[in-house]
Amino acid sequence: MKTLNTSTIAAAVNGRAVGEANVSAVFTDSRKPVNGGLFIALEGDNFDGHAFIDSAVKSGASAVMCRKETNADIPVIYVDDTKKALLDLGAYYRSTFDIPVIGLTGSVGKTTTKDMIALVAGAKYNTLKTQGNLNNDIGMPLTLLSMDESTQCAVIEMGMNHLGEISRLTRTSRPTIGVITNVGVSHIENLGSRENILKAKLEIIEGMEKGSPLILNGDNDLLSTVMSERFKVVFFSITNPVCKIRADDIKEDGLFSEFTVSAYGEKVRVRLPAIGIHNVYNALAAVAVGRELGIPLNECAEALGHYVPSGMRQNIVNKNGITFIEDCYNASPDSVKATLNTLSKIDAKRRIAVLGDMLELGSFSENAHRMCGEYCASAGIDMLFTYGERAKDIASSARDRGMKNVESFADGDKLAQRLVLVLREGDAVSFKASHGMKLENVIKKVYEMIG
Repeated sequence: MKTLNTSTIAAAVNGRAVGEANVSAVFTDSRKPVNGGLFIALEGDNFDGHAFIDSAVKSGASAVMCRKETNADIPVIYVDDTKKALLDLGAYYRSTFDIPVIGLTGSVGKTTTKDMIALVAGAKYNTLKTQGNLNNDIGMPLTLLSMDESTQCAVIEMGMNHLGEISRLTRTSRPTIGVITNVGVSHIENLGSRENILKAKLEIIEGMEKGSPLILNGDNDLLSTVMSERFKVVFFSITNPVCKIRADDIKEDGLFSEFTVSAYGEKVRVRLPAIGIHNVYNALAAVAVGRELGIPLNECAEALGHYVPSGMRQNIVNKNGITFIEDCYNASPDSVKATLNTLSKIDAKRRIAVLGDMLELGSFSENAHRMCGEYCASAGIDMLFTYGERAKDIASSARDRGMKNVESFADGDKLAQRLVLVLREGDAVSFKASHGMKLENVIKKVYEMIG
């Protein structure tokens, strides 16, 4: 972060500064202090950062931003709402940079696509990207505030649960390029319909200048209908030959996907260290961004060849001759289908799916889980294990469609024990569930037991 003084910060957030200090970082977690940083005392339903001001001061904070009166013996910036002030500060700080900023949202695949875009952009620019999934109204401005004099490009992921949230994020980050990966059913519990989800995702344009590129998945039934005279709409596709950015001749080779990318009359072969059609789409989005940034197509392809999955996103581990696919960071019907497609194409003696509850689906939950069960039964999967109360509907639906080897579990330890008994050399087993199910703990127990 570039150094700012407290008076400048106070003016940017419509606050009141008491005392003067320079700050070179911003932090909100007193457990992770930054010497010389500004501590912002955020408030939430279950926490109050004001209780940790003294701890932040003792840890080396140069200044504090807060709503309540404090006796801190360092400069203080008083504001009416610390969370809003954080967004305002992020917006001000963003305005001090004249660089490409790629804003990214979508129902699934955001983080993977973000990582691929950052790889491609990194072929030309020193690129900053959102760390992990810090894509909300706290994590995103903190990402912006981590830019410094060396930052030449930023890739900013934006998440949402309700209408209006992307609007706030895009007005803060002001993307020069917008990307929407897809529109599925994630968060339909809050938004009510896929049409409302589309509306929420399209809020990304509210922070973009006229004429800016808007990159969309041309194979998504809702995104393919988007038209705009105000923005440069660029579609990427696998099935539609009219789209500007396309992939064809797709093949999977072990843990790699190979395909030919066509972009504005040029073609290049890509060898991507990830499998599944969904990752081909993610790569196409990255290529589309790269071309808008003026990066040659061959350099985009070369960059994608260095992709490494992050976190629990389709991380592939081989133990005792068994292929484990760890893909349990999050889950929706679309991502579960993608996981099953990937599993069905792996060269293995038996293909085994472990599917847990998908959360935040509201009244659509039962139908969504049953759809996944139907798809599992038709995808050539040899065995299905479900985990959680909602996932029982996956199991029931799969049995209704004739799948024989189906078992359900409510206890993670018992599931792990059963898997250890069942799994054998040559098997491929894929784990998929919403993050709240903590399916990674089951994976950990399996690893511990098989040695």
